[in-house]
This record gives sequence, structure tokens and C-alpha cells, in this order.
Amino acid sequence: MSEPMVRSLDVHKRFGRLEVLRGVNIDVAQGEVVVIIGPSGSGKTTFLRCINHLEHLDGGRIYVDGEMVGYREKNGRLVEDSERAVARKRAAIGMVFQRFNLFPHLSALGNVIEAPIRVKKVPRKQAEEAGREMLANVGLAEKLSAYPSQLSGGQQQRVAIARALAMQPKLMLFDEVTSALDPELVGEVLDVMKALARGGMTMIVVSHEMGFSREVADRIVFMDEGVIVEEGSPEEMFLRPVQPRTQAFLSKIL
Repeated sequence: MSEPMVRSLDVHKRFGRLEVLRGVNIDVAQGEVVVIIGPSGSGKTTFLRCINHLEHLDGGRIYVDGEMVGYREKNGRLVEDSERAVARKRAAIGMVFQRFNLFPHLSALGNVIEAPIRVKKVPRKQAEEAGREMLANVGLAEKLSAYPSQLSGGQQQRVAIARALAMQPKLMLFDEVTSALDPELVGEVLDVMKALARGGMTMIVVSHEMGFSREVADRIVFMDEGVIVEEGSPEEMFLRPVQPRTQAFLSKIL
């Protein structure tokens, strides 16, 4: 069997006295789409942020494509990796947040090409050609010169996805990317994510969009109180959940 794209081993994370992650173990195969569901405060977003080392771990290890993220072994113990090594590994992980986090002073195309030029040292002309293609792929070929203030929320989120994809990531992380959108704009963002899934992108998605999860996910993971309570195929999780806590949660949202 090939190495999983993501391997999380006994991951713990605390904020002060609050233990948000209490031993998270999960493998995500290359090309797999995993949707994480669960109540607010269950640790879903924190776990995503740990994967690309936006949060430091208090225990455990996370590997992406066989490489440990954020840490290295030295004399038999884990030490913090160098900023350069963290940046290199993080560049292979695309993350899209609830809020769009676009640079307001840059156009849509400017937002998409900024990281490839600055981080990967891609020549501007090459970055612009790739950026135009990325924006066309998310349905924004006519908005290259538009600034974030001139775009709808759904369009801004699609620019954010194109910006993440411009770094040619191995893995995409999506954190409630439709939660800040008006209901009529949700579909256009989910359509882009569906196309990514069909194209074989490895994706970990935190979402309350159950219709999307049922259609796109290879696996649903239910988290509560910092642990994985139950996981399975969409059919298993939505029609035949085993754990009482999962049953109680799904009964309120389905």
C-alpha cells in the first residue's frame, strides 16, 4: 500500500488548561476526500491548523506525504523545525479559510500570483499565465482585474481557492469555506470544490454542508470534544451511525 498523504498520530493540542485535541489518529489516502463534521468547539478547525503547523502540537506527530510537519527528530526527541523547512512543507499544503483573507490592494490576478512569485520565485509572465488559467478554472476569467471590494463573497472565496491552487499543493484543507457566504452564493463555491474532488485532489474539508458531504466525500469523520468519535462512508454515517453521540448530532442537522 502507498504511504498515506496525511498521517496523524495521537495528536494533542491545548490552549491554556483547555485540551482541544485529545489524541487524534487518522490516515488520509492520496486522492481521498475526507469531510470532518461535528459541533462547534469539537476541535475540527484546530486540527486543520495543526496539519500545516499554524498551531504547534502539544503531543503526537503529523506527516504529510511522508514528511513530518513542523518538527524533526534530533537525538531521539522532537524539536521545532526551522522556519525555512516549515515554509517549504507548508507550501505544499493549500488552505482556504472561512474568511477570504485576500489582499485588498491587489486584483484577483494579483492575489493569485503573489505567492508563486515571492515564495516559489516563478517568473512573473509564467505566474500570470498560470494565474489566468486558475481563475478561469474557478469561473472568474472575466474578473482578473477586479479588486476584492468589487467582488461578491462567493467570487472572493473562489479567488482564495485559486490562490491556494496556484502553489500546486499536494493537499487542500478547507475550513468552513461557505459559512460566511449568503445562501445563494454557497453553490458556486461548492461546485469548484466538487470539480477539485473529481480531479483527484486530496482534500480534508470541515463543513456543515451535508448535501455536499454526501455527494463528494469518500469518508465522513465525526469529531466531538477533541476526539474522533466515529468515521465511515457517507452512507454508513448518514443512514447507519453506530455511536449514540453521532446519532444525536445528525438527528439535529439532517
